Amino acid sequence: MLIGYGAVALFFLLVVAVLERSHRRAGTFTDYAVAGRSFGSWYQTMSFLNTWLPGSIFIAFTGLAAGSGAIGFYYLPYSLLAVVLMFFMAQRVHDWGRRFDLRTQADFLGLRFGSRRVRSVAAVIGIVSSFPWMVLGLQSLGLVFSYLSFGNVSPDAAILIGIGVLAVRQIWTVRMGMRGVVISDMVQGLVAYVLGLCVIVGLLVWMLTNGHGLDQVPGGHFAIPGPGSPVGPLYVMSIILTGAVGGWCWPDIFVRLFTARSTAAIKKSAVQAAPILFVFATALTMLGILAAGLPGVSDAPDQVWFITAGVGGTALVALAGVIVLAATMGNVDANMQACGAQFSNDVLRGGNGDGGTDDGRETRSARLAIVALTVLAAAVAMATSKDSSGLSNLAIISYQGICQLAPALLLGIFWRRGTAAGAIGGMVTGFAVAAALQVAYPVSIPWLGGLTSGVAGLVLNTAIYVAAALLAPGPDAERARVAALFDAPPAAGHRLPGVRPADVTAGP
Repeated sequence: MLIGYGAVALFFLLVVAVLERSHRRAGTFTDYAVAGRSFGSWYQTMSFLNTWLPGSIFIAFTGLAAGSGAIGFYYLPYSLLAVVLMFFMAQRVHDWGRRFDLRTQADFLGLRFGSRRVRSVAAVIGIVSSFPWMVLGLQSLGLVFSYLSFGNVSPDAAILIGIGVLAVRQIWTVRMGMRGVVISDMVQGLVAYVLGLCVIVGLLVWMLTNGHGLDQVPGGHFAIPGPGSPVGPLYVMSIILTGAVGGWCWPDIFVRLFTARSTAAIKKSAVQAAPILFVFATALTMLGILAAGLPGVSDAPDQVWFITAGVGGTALVALAGVIVLAATMGNVDANMQACGAQFSNDVLRGGNGDGGTDDGRETRSARLAIVALTVLAAAVAMATSKDSSGLSNLAIISYQGICQLAPALLLGIFWRRGTAAGAIGGMVTGFAVAAALQVAYPVSIPWLGGLTSGVAGLVLNTAIYVAAALLAPGPDAERARVAALFDAPPAAGHRLPGVRPADVTAGP
């Protein structure tokens, strides 16, 4: 226990030391929410990875590979597509963000559609859909501290310790905002994905040289659900599709496009992230599949990361725990900060949204929102701590809601057509349909060939958005405003002072 918890303490102190050394007071809410748009490509790359690949990637997703086999690769193609989208979205999103001082994803949508209501609806959907990932992160940490105690701490006590550690970590997120998140992501990312990959490769070599090759994997692990399967032939396509279109709908992922110093930095970051994602995700999923036959894995697939690390003794288990902690801290911190900023910027101020300059109230309300989200997520994590087997399902479910932002967001970026009425109607209807179908069909919908609730909602959502754009294109003034947005030259190296979305929006 001393070795396990001691390793966590040393890593925690390292992160805090780096944060304290780089701390500076946020002068405006823009500084607090998007770190002054000041980071280069490698900071962007590590910040993206530390948000995109949470600690549950070692727990839930590797557990899915260990328990079900090749389907565990499903997050690899949608992750690579997300990086491709990053490259092509960079110019317009970063330009509009800098030109109009955008701070959040909902801010961006409010500008694009000239509507404060779009802004508020998008913010609420983003926060509600992100919340399960906060719970997921806390539950993953409970498993970490349970393993690192080596049997000396009960599972309930372990999750309390994990919640306590992350709660203390939120002190720096509350104080420093996005700048602290991005800087700590560099340290956490190096530990989680560089050091983590070294550990994964070492474990793969050990398994392949000790009789745990592909020939020892159960035959069913090489199949994916198709025609005749219980979940339906369209299930795999559905979970990949929701991941692909929902990737940039996450508030904490999207805001990465605002923290970069330039469009070039974002594009370079996409080029850097793609090979790292490919190698890391492939190696970790293969580790889960090869470990399927190890003792204890079939009974508790979510614990496969620690079971395999056990071959290296106490020190390797401790290191495995620190790696999960590093990934979890980055994801939860980014999630809390982005949702807190959206609550302050787009829910509280989005309804009446005067778009004025920050007088300190926005920053204070964002900090209070982060504290409230931390407490609420901790309470839910404790209440559901008995069922760790459903972690991967919780991750998939959250995508059903967040992908309902995709038609308004992605079509809004790449297609000039589209109205506020279509965006609101599509988002609200799609989310409601997805939520209702999720209750009735938690995994997939048999009478739709295995489509998930999110894809069913997404189809209706997109139909409403496109129909509204074609049948009711909006007044000439609104179309001229959108055309001016799309036709504007790249933003200069500094933002236009005092220009906020409320100054350039028309309509409700």
